[in-house]
Amino acid sequence: MLAKNITIAGEKANLDASCKRLLANKSILAWIMKSCMEEYRSCSVEEIAEKYIEGIPQVAQVAVNPDETNLTQEESITGIGTEDSLINEGTVTYDIRFRALVPNAEGLISLVINVEAQNDFFPGYPLIKKSLYYCSRMISAQYGTEFTDSHYENIRKVYSVWICINPPQNKQNTITRYAIKEENLVGRVTEKVENYDLLAAVMICLGNSKNADGEGVLKLLSVLLSNERRPDEKKRILQDEFDIKMTRELEEEVSNMCNYSDGIEQQALEKGREQGREQGIALGIEKSRIESIKSIMDRLKVSVEQAMELLGIPDREKTRYASLVQK
Repeated sequence: MLAKNITIAGEKANLDASCKRLLANKSILAWIMKSCMEEYRSCSVEEIAEKYIEGIPQVAQVAVNPDETNLTQEESITGIGTEDSLINEGTVTYDIRFRALVPNAEGLISLVINVEAQNDFFPGYPLIKKSLYYCSRMISAQYGTEFTDSHYENIRKVYSVWICINPPQNKQNTITRYAIKEENLVGRVTEKVENYDLLAAVMICLGNSKNADGEGVLKLLSVLLSNERRPDEKKRILQDEFDIKMTRELEEEVSNMCNYSDGIEQQALEKGREQGREQGIALGIEKSRIESIKSIMDRLKVSVEQAMELLGIPDREKTRYASLVQK
């Protein structure tokens, strides 16, 4: 299935639908889990994929409304929806969401894991805040499925993992985890970790997709989601370096899908020529704004935020310009 999805994705694997299909493969998810989650650090990738990922990871297709739906015990361990709908909060659709058993745990304990692929690192808000919001939604969605009434002891820990395909240079080839930690302000007490360690957000920032300078899961994901590598090259690297097996029967499909990808590329080039003049003007404005921000900072000795405020930069663009100025 992974080989088929790589072939279908062709060189456009960083498109939203292609990313979801590729990342939902259990072998790929197992690499992510082993690299980012302490619960699986001592397990092999094969063991995680075969023993601990429950059911089939759902890819933006199953709706779950915690206000109205009570899952049966059988349904609750064979898969999990990718959509949360709350009456007063609207609808959130996750790229990938699934349950996974915790190794060596006492009793039947599972985690709820969400994986997101993100192209735009500066969508107008900090991505880490959105990832923590997703964690919160996954916890609140457990009411009526994992626990009822006041049985909060049954809340499952949640992970939200964000794979950032085009991060700024200073964040490339990094993996960062944000979690709840115990801190004694007065006196010394110790609470059981499982009573507060209920959510964690992980940011995986990939490097250059062609050079793939990273190691381990960083290189794996950079290769897998690259739109510059040919499908046959991806398969070779995944097989040789990461021991992810492919099926030979699908090799003949690669050339046909590459021809299809080349056709899309040509259409994009033609459209790009038409839009080139408008983009050139936009780039000129952007360059002028960056120079103006830097000039005001130097002359008035103010911060980048103060300089943008003086220039009237729209709030939705401030994060992006702040990053560009600091490069």
